[in-house]
Amino acid sequence: MKQRLSFLAVLFALLLPAGSALCQQLNVQIGDGKPTVLTRADIEALPHVKVSISASGAAATFEGVALEAVLEKAGVEFGTSLKGKRLASYLLVEAADGYRVVIALPELDPAFTDKQVVLAFLKDGKPLDEKEGPYRIVIPDEKRMARWVRQVTTLKIVDLE
Repeated sequence: MKQRLSFLAVLFALLLPAGSALCQQLNVQIGDGKPTVLTRADIEALPHVKVSISASGAAATFEGVALEAVLEKAGVEFGTSLKGKRLASYLLVEAADGYRVVIALPELDPAFTDKQVVLAFLKDGKPLDEKEGPYRIVIPDEKRMARWVRQVTTLKIVDLE
C-alpha cells in the first residue's frame, strides 16, 4: 500500500509541472491556419513594457509585452502590409471562461496609433494570480475595462468578409 501511495505521489509530482506549463501556453491562430503555440519563455523573450494604471481608486503596475509583438512572433504582419481588405481584420481574444472580445488590427499597429495594448503576465512585480493569469490584456487608455481580458488562452486573427 505504501509503495502504491509513493508511486502516486511521484506521478503527481511529475505531472503537476507539465499541467502548469500547459496553462502557460498561448494559442495564436491566423485565419484558418494551424495555431501557433507560444510558451511562457517565448513570450517573456519579447521586449518588456510596463504600464501604470489607476482604476477604481487602486493603482497597479502591469508588466508584459506589446500584444502586437506577440502577434508578430506568430506571423502576423503589421506596418505597410496593413492596408486595404486587411484593415477589416480583427483580433478575437478568448479567455479560459469563454469571455471574448474584439480588437481591430489597426488598434495594435504603431503605424496607426500610439495606443498601447499589453499582454501582461506580472502585476506589481508578481506573476498574475489564478483569477487574472497567466496572461491578461491591459489597455491603459480605455475608460472601461471591458476588453481587459483575464486568463487569456487564445488569440485569433479573423478576416471580416
